[in-house]
Formats: sequence, structure tokens, C-alpha cells
Amino acid sequence: MDTVALTRIGFYVFVAAAVIFLVEALYLALAAPIGRKRSVNRRMRALDEGFAGEQALVRIKAQRGIFDKDFQLMGGLSKLLIQSGLRLTFGRFVVLTTLLFLLILLGLQLLTALPTWACFIVALILGAAIPLQVVRFTRTRRQAAFTQQLPDALDVVVRSLRSGHPVPTAMGLVGREMTDPIGSEFGITIDEMTYGLDLPRALVNLAERVGVADLSLLVTAVSIQSGTGGNLSEVLQNLSKVLRDRFQLRRKVRALSAEGRFSAYGLFILPILIFLAIYVQHPQYYTDAWENPMFKVSIFGLCVWSLIGDYIMYKMINFKF
Repeated sequence: MDTVALTRIGFYVFVAAAVIFLVEALYLALAAPIGRKRSVNRRMRALDEGFAGEQALVRIKAQRGIFDKDFQLMGGLSKLLIQSGLRLTFGRFVVLTTLLFLLILLGLQLLTALPTWACFIVALILGAAIPLQVVRFTRTRRQAAFTQQLPDALDVVVRSLRSGHPVPTAMGLVGREMTDPIGSEFGITIDEMTYGLDLPRALVNLAERVGVADLSLLVTAVSIQSGTGGNLSEVLQNLSKVLRDRFQLRRKVRALSAEGRFSAYGLFILPILIFLAIYVQHPQYYTDAWENPMFKVSIFGLCVWSLIGDYIMYKMINFKF
């Protein structure tokens, strides 16, 4: 059997494995939760499955690659995976990235006429960029959901404190009654307090696990209250109001900048679409002039100025709060 046949068989094997993993992922994401509707969040689901409190804590943290390490000493990729909330450890991410790289490499060698070194470079870039962007997108959506839930969670804590419950019990209500992502995160925080950590340290771990800037306000408020005393329920109520106002302002700015954002998207995509349309209909339009040195300089300058313009538009329509 020649090398081409072996490569083709290997490509089919990787495609079959990718399809199997995709079907399993869809099942876990869509079908599996149907039978577990009574479980409000991931932590409560682990408790419903028979795991004790400490076992459930270790299980949930292990699924996300948290092994009681100092977050300040962890690498950027490990933090990114943890903050995304995916059940994906650093080792599994490396394995999936390697499989995707091999799959793209085999596909390029079979389906294109590119040289081997070019296929290797393209497969390396795509194999690393695609999983990384998927994790970044997942983290962004999770952080947005957490930010939206945080004022409601603080209101639950405030009402519980005013009813006479201690702080761990009040925060435990959030872990039992609210959905992910905030339900499981607060539940993990309560479990960490139950098994040895004080409240400020547990909240610092919560802020590191989630990566939301608004949590720094909660950590600061609770740390000051723990050291100096005061009415914690009033502090948290004011903090909830501030977070709601910031959230409304963020939504208002996003709505006002919608026209600019879509204009930026159009100006970024339009040159690429025009280039592809001309190249598909008349490939010689570019290939005939490719050997001209001025043509290459012009294309390079055009790309540079286009990227500069895109960056300026990005800075104009994105705001930090």
C-alpha cells in the first residue's frame, strides 16, 4: 500500500473520530440535560448524583483543571480554560489541538496542491487559533452571563441577611437556587469556606475563577467590612445598584454604537469579498500583475492601511467601563 493510500485512510479515520466527538458533544449539550432538569446548576447536579460536599467540590474543580494551585502562578492558557467554565483541562486541550492540527494537515495535503511546508504552517496556525478562539468566545459569553446575574445574586444575599441568616447561609442560597454560571461558582465558594478558607480568600478565588472585573468591587467591599465591621447588607445593596447602573450604561452605549460597529464590519469584509469575486471570475487580473514589484508594494501598503483603519474603528466603538 503506497503512501497516498495510507494518508487517505488516516484522513478518513480522523474525520470519523471528529464526527464521533461532535455527536457526543451535541448529546451532552442538548440531550443529556433534559433528564436532569431538576438540577439547577452543575454543582447541584453533582450533589444529586450522590457525591458528598467535599467530593462534589473536588469533582467539579478537577473537571475544569483546578487542583488547588495559586491562580497568580498559573499560566494564561490555564486561566483562560478555567474562566471559560468548560470541562476541559490543559492536557485535554493540548490533545484536542494536536488532533485538529493533524486533521487539517492531512486535509490540506489531500485536497490542495500546496507544498508540505506551507501545509504544515497553515495547519499549525489554524490548529492553534481555532480552539483558542472557541475558548475565548466561550469565556466572553460566560462572563457576560455572570455579570448579568450578579446583581440578582447580591439581592438574594441582601434579603437573606436581613432575615437574620449568616453570610455563608445567605451566599449558599445563591448556590442552590440560581443557575449557572453564578450558581456553581457561588456554590464552590461556599464549599471552600466550609472546608477551611475565610470569606475574603474564597471571594478572591471566585474572582480569579470567573475573571469579571465587577467582582473586584464585591471582594473589596467584603474585605473592608470584615476588617472594620458595618452593615454588610447595606453595602451589598448599594453595590447591586451600582452594578445594575453600569450594566444599563453598557447596554446603552452598545446600542448607540451599533451602527458604527456594523459599518466597521462591512468596511472590513467588503475588500475581501471584492477580491474574491474578481479572483474567481478573472484570476489573471491579479496573477498577470503579480511579478510587478510595485504591485506587491501596493498590496502590502493597502493591507497595512486597512489594518490601521480597522484598529482605529475598533478603538472608536469599544469602550471600557
